[in-house]
Amino acid sequence: MTNENGILDDQALDILFRQARSFHAWQKKDVSDVLLQALYDLMKWGPTSSNCCPARFVFVKSPAEKERLKPCLMEGNIEQSMNAPVTAIIAHDMEFYEHLPRLFPHTDAKSWFTGNDNLIRSTALRNSSLQGAYFMMAARALGLDCGPMSGFKPKAVKAAFFPDEDVVPNFLCNIGYGDPETGLHERGPRFDFDDVCKIV
Repeated sequence: MTNENGILDDQALDILFRQARSFHAWQKKDVSDVLLQALYDLMKWGPTSSNCCPARFVFVKSPAEKERLKPCLMEGNIEQSMNAPVTAIIAHDMEFYEHLPRLFPHTDAKSWFTGNDNLIRSTALRNSSLQGAYFMMAARALGLDCGPMSGFKPKAVKAAFFPDEDVVPNFLCNIGYGDPETGLHERGPRFDFDDVCKIV
């Protein structure tokens, strides 16, 4: 719910930010394919530069695919990922600009990127990271918990899940229903406004 100024109420803000945690242990509760589709359909509305939408998602659910993911993980992330209902691979398509005539049709945006490898790389990484953040906020809004991870072997994930595509893994995110009784560390501190912000 929102107030008269359109601001989300405290309960919603707690779910999205203040009480949200990175979970490492999971309840044995399924995340349906329908819910995963709803998650994508919510997060896709987050803005990206020139609507480039470079992120690509693989939802690793089945036991067989979990076993394929297992050797790609750093040791400390194996147990939590094997026990999570879903491990999402958030990656970016290095040929995202090929879709710009459809996604950003009012100008020739594709020409900005053709042959410009540095711009392709920076745009793909920056915007897939943005989309990964939208993904986690959408998951929380739909009642799911998240456990984002960078402890994996990118080349192994690419070889296992994107062998014939020009797609680069960015990070992984376990999703499901977190178990607050197991493996949840005390909340880490955050910087205060004056520590890291300036109004100029």
